[in-house]
Parts: sequence; structure tokens; C-alpha cells
Amino acid sequence: MSKKILVALGGNALGNTPSEQKEAVKTTASAIAGLVKEDYKVIICHGNGPQVGMINLAMSAGAEANDKIPFMPFPECGAMSQGYIGYHLQNALENEFIKETIENPVVSLVSQVMVDEMDPAFSNPTKPIGDFYSESEAKALEDEKGFVMKEDAGRGYRRVVASPKPVDIVEKRAITTLNDAGCVVIAAGGGGIPVIRQNDEYVGVDAVIDKDFSSAKLAELVDCDILVILTAVEKVAINFGKENQEDLDSLSVEEAEKYIAEGQFAKGSMLPKVEAALEFVTSKQGREAVITSLENAKDALNGATGTWIG
Repeated sequence: MSKKILVALGGNALGNTPSEQKEAVKTTASAIAGLVKEDYKVIICHGNGPQVGMINLAMSAGAEANDKIPFMPFPECGAMSQGYIGYHLQNALENEFIKETIENPVVSLVSQVMVDEMDPAFSNPTKPIGDFYSESEAKALEDEKGFVMKEDAGRGYRRVVASPKPVDIVEKRAITTLNDAGCVVIAAGGGGIPVIRQNDEYVGVDAVIDKDFSSAKLAELVDCDILVILTAVEKVAINFGKENQEDLDSLSVEEAEKYIAEGQFAKGSMLPKVEAALEFVTSKQGREAVITSLENAKDALNGATGTWIG
């Protein structure tokens, strides 16, 4: 029976500009085609850091320069990034599938991810987005638009938004239906469009959900067997960058929790990946996660490399 896997693509799988991205996704598509040929049922998640920032900056600059251009809310910028990245991934995968005579359809799904409006992250926004501003410009934006602005390492002020944890994927049934029918589904891009529930309606909010946590939540909800988190390195390491660096073939839940407590994994880098893997493997007995690089994904799933958690 085919195993269902969710592949969480790291930033190195995408470029910073449209032209860079179109080239980068060719390598990504080749690796994923290899997994489909191995008979895995594949769902793909991806980041959107540079892309959503670029869209947000362009739309903001346009609105400031021309009063005929409306201000674009941040959830809508996230939706635009999902469509733009999804198109490039979808196009590259379809082209690769033609070459490899793979008949699985590919679909990108604009995805909403529910968060808890009482999440403490909303009380302490930390995720910078958009351009840098002077102190006076930042104060004006706070007064005019209600933004939270914070000084960023001596480079100026930037808008910051919350980074809450995902609690549900609105389109989970659609994703499951498509994947079970043989589609390779690209979903929850950039961590998903953050929404809260108000008066029995989903309402978009200004926030950024970590892609790895959304990947783990989606993998849990659509009942994946394996969460594959792809990053720039082949294996997770302790004492990273030091003379006594040790690459890890496997991590038990207890070992992972111990290393997290010791501060072995960098915030904003390997830490959320290990934490997301833990959330997935502890959500149901028998689930596994592996962290490795894109080029080693196939070998990792065959047990030859990567760091297995579970």
C-alpha cells in the first residue's frame, strides 16, 4: 500500500526572484518526481518568506505612490504568494512528469490555516515584514494604519506581525480527496493564510505561520505516514559548527526534547523543524519524520541518510 508523505520544502528549494525561482524549482521537481515514481502519495508545502515580502512591498509602494491603487491587506499578499509559487512548482512538476511519463495530476490549492485569536503570539508580534522606515515614518504608520513597528538591529524600523501556531487547516478535506485520487497537491504554502473564526465565519488576520508547523499540522490532519522536512543540510547535528559537531542518524522523542532544552538547535533555523517533527510523530502512533536535504530526499526515505525522528 502506498505511503502518504508530506514534503516540506526549505527556502533553498525556491529562489528570491521570479527568474531564480523558475530555475530552482526544476531541481525540486526532479527530486519530487523521483518520490512519485517510488509510489509515494505526495503532498507539498513550501515557504514564502522572500516572495510575500516582495509582494507586500510592491503593493504598499504602489498604494503610497498612487491613490488609485488600494492598500493590500497582508492575508491577500499571502494568497498571492501561494498562487505565484504554486504556479511555478506546478508548472515544473508537470513538465518533469511529462519527461518521466508520470500520469499523476498536479494541483495547487490556496489554503487557509486557522489560528487561535487568543494565541499569546498576538500579544507580542515578532515577525518582521516589509521595508525599513525611519522612526518618524514608523510612528506615522502606527498612527495611520495601526501597525506594530519595531526597531531592527540598527537598520531602521519594520512592521512586525504575530507568528501564532496553526490549529486547523480549513481545506483539509479537499486536500485529502485530491491526494487520495492520485493528485500531487501543493497546499498550505508559506504556512497558509492565517484565519480566525468569528461569528461562524473565517476571517483573515495579519500574521505569519511558520511553514514547518503548518506542514506538521497538515500532515497530521490528512493522516500522512511520514513528514519529510527538507533543508540545506543532510542531517540534524548537535554542537553545530564546532569541532565536536555530531551528525545524527536518528532522534528519539526523549533525545530531541533533551537537545531542545540544551539549546542545541538554532531558533528560526533547525529548532522549528525539530519541534514540528516532534509534534507530528507524537500525534499518532506509528508516524515518523525525517529531516534532510532536497537532493537526499529519496535516499533518506529508503533509510540511507537523513535524521529520522520517532
